[in-house]
Amino acid sequence: MGETVSTVKREGAERDWAAYYARTRGRPPRATTRFALEAFAREGRGGLFAVDLGCGGGRDALAILEAGHRVLAVDRSPEAGAELEARVPPDLRARLEFRLADLASFEVPPCDFVNASFVLFALEEADFRALWERVRAALRPGGRFAGHLLGLRDSWVESGRRRGVDRAGIDRLAGEWAIESLDEERCRSVTPRGEAKRWHVWHLVLRRP
Repeated sequence: MGETVSTVKREGAERDWAAYYARTRGRPPRATTRFALEAFAREGRGGLFAVDLGCGGGRDALAILEAGHRVLAVDRSPEAGAELEARVPPDLRARLEFRLADLASFEVPPCDFVNASFVLFALEEADFRALWERVRAALRPGGRFAGHLLGLRDSWVESGRRRGVDRAGIDRLAGEWAIESLDEERCRSVTPRGEAKRWHVWHLVLRRP
């Protein structure tokens, strides 16, 4: 995307993910995930197959399972799999699969729902483009994508740590897909790791015709 900022280097290989998941445990699913699930429910569509990219501690994966769908949860952190195992009730585990994988090379299987909460902007530009094309190819007609991208005024984007996109870039990413929900958020907060942060976030839900 021509509007992106800088090259991003992967960070956090040595992070204490178990401690991070413990600090964020109990948080509700993202609003984008809820929006997509409610849209499927209004259409009377159940038993769908969802892929949760960068599933982390499972806050979204759990909500998708509770809505009656199957989930392939993908993360490159082994601690994410352990957190899912602890968090997902036994009666839902038959519909959950965890896959340890790097999103830069992960082949997205055909599916009805791709969820990617606060993860895509961590990819380098070429890796993001390649993954986005794999998502577009994998999502079945009537399927949805829910996720987040950073805007150009985000402090991580301005410092070159992460990639960002402007409003026109959102339209280019969507292409012929319908933008069902698009919210722009700007705020200041402290991250779960204790870093003061100025956020500029696009909350996005797309539907493939």
